[in-house]
Amino acid sequence: MTRVLVVDDEPQLVRALVINLRARHYDVDAAPDGAGALRLAAAHNPDVVLLDLSLPDMDGAEVIRGLRGWTRVPIIVLSARHASKEKVQALDAGADDYVTKPFGMDELLARLRAAVRRAEPGTGGGADDQAVVVTDAFTVDLAAKKVHGSGGADVRLTPTEWHLLEILVRNPGRLVTQTQLLQEVWGPSYRSETNYLRVYLAQLRRKLEPDPARPRHLITEPGMGYRFEP
Repeated sequence: MTRVLVVDDEPQLVRALVINLRARHYDVDAAPDGAGALRLAAAHNPDVVLLDLSLPDMDGAEVIRGLRGWTRVPIIVLSARHASKEKVQALDAGADDYVTKPFGMDELLARLRAAVRRAEPGTGGGADDQAVVVTDAFTVDLAAKKVHGSGGADVRLTPTEWHLLEILVRNPGRLVTQTQLLQEVWGPSYRSETNYLRVYLAQLRRKLEPDPARPRHLITEPGMGYRFEP
């Protein structure tokens, strides 16, 4: 069974999560603070972590960094913090996804299943093992570094457009922060040049999306980053 580590200091929420997850045949461990979370993670090696950012002994971002020192386990942040800056800090620290409280259980479970699926080897967890990524609007051949439209015609991309698209496609369903994209494509000195991303993503949508004004595959998460949805 999939093992979930729940890290939150709200007893009622933890109880609700444990009941719902166990009812769906997940193994569940729970920790009320960061130190306990790190101990349980080391002892039980969970398949996914649900983590609150506001913990009594340390900030959730510290827990993320502690986990990322030795494991790539998917981490989904659960927090009442609505500020984009705090969400981005958690994602930059190594979180895989972010759900804002209050949330619907169905939404959380869908995010959890997606995170576990992406982490499983050979199941589309990333596009490293998937040479060709197909959507209903375009096809990306990662090995050949080519993109084809829905009719099969080549779509010409600049090297920068390709680099951006490749990063997003290799992280299907996962939010990639603005900082990550800027550092990967342009370098550390361009971390704050978010206008670059707006310009290039607009160009990619014009070339790839059937309706660039209402994109279905290259999605903006306002103030945070971008997500590729196959």
